[in-house]
Amino acid sequence: MTLAARLWRFLLLRRGAAPGPRLPAGTSGSRGHCGRCRFRGFEVMGNPGTFKRGLLLSALSYLGFETYQVISQAAVVHAAAKVEEILEQADYLYESGETEKLYQLLTQYKESEDAELLWRLARASRDVAQLSRTSEEEKKLLVYEALEYAKRALEKNESHFAAHKWYAICLSDVGDYEGIKAKIANAYIIKEHFEKAIELNPKDATSIHLMGIWCYTFAEMPWYQRRIAKMLFATPPSSTYEKALGYFHRAEQVDPNFYSKNLLLLGKTYLKLHNKKLAAFWLMKAKDYPAHTEEDKQIQTEAAQLLTSFSEKN
Repeated sequence: MTLAARLWRFLLLRRGAAPGPRLPAGTSGSRGHCGRCRFRGFEVMGNPGTFKRGLLLSALSYLGFETYQVISQAAVVHAAAKVEEILEQADYLYESGETEKLYQLLTQYKESEDAELLWRLARASRDVAQLSRTSEEEKKLLVYEALEYAKRALEKNESHFAAHKWYAICLSDVGDYEGIKAKIANAYIIKEHFEKAIELNPKDATSIHLMGIWCYTFAEMPWYQRRIAKMLFATPPSSTYEKALGYFHRAEQVDPNFYSKNLLLLGKTYLKLHNKKLAAFWLMKAKDYPAHTEEDKQIQTEAAQLLTSFSEKN
């Protein structure tokens, strides 16, 4: 129903309202006469001018309320459309590898309450932190900044897999600045959030890959860190290369060739399990992976070095 139609309907309802109580004939008012007056076929109490003004004020109040509702609804639709537009721009810049432009775009909305914007801002902050030209001081600030954005994204939407994933990633990064005790303590929380991300979206290869890294990291933990972990925790986190391998393969099944690092870690895990044939297969895939980012280039170099290294030993 249009605003004008609603207002007309409101006025008709007001005019058709039940009349006020009639005073019996001969009943005295304050000045000894009846306080009734007639107004277009029905009787009302008091002054007709007062009634008209009251009716007009009521109509204007209704009109104001209806206008407010229309404007509020339009504002919500406009805000939602704007967020969608920002997300499209952000995703385009991310796919284009425009790390710093993406960060500059999203930091304009750092006070946003939208989980989609916030987890992307956490990712962008972390990506800028990892650029080779970022100073160590700036990197630390960005790492903590990223964690704060990820935490806010999770608070806004606990059912969003990406909020869980990026909170876990950023919490892991912070561990590099807080010592071995904090890093081990955070490991349990990190694992829980990766598992929750996988539960919420089993088709997200990155979450599965990250769970594989978690397993690989604790399978590879040096003996002195294991000793510290046992001193600090009754049951310190632990895992095996076999579990890590399972996650890396699962990620590859969900989205083949989605990430050069997954290929590299498949090769490295097979090396740890003394399977050089399969190690060479996956390392070759990592070496030949098209380099779109700085990380891809680093992975190509590492894969080539590992291939050369164990080829020479043979």
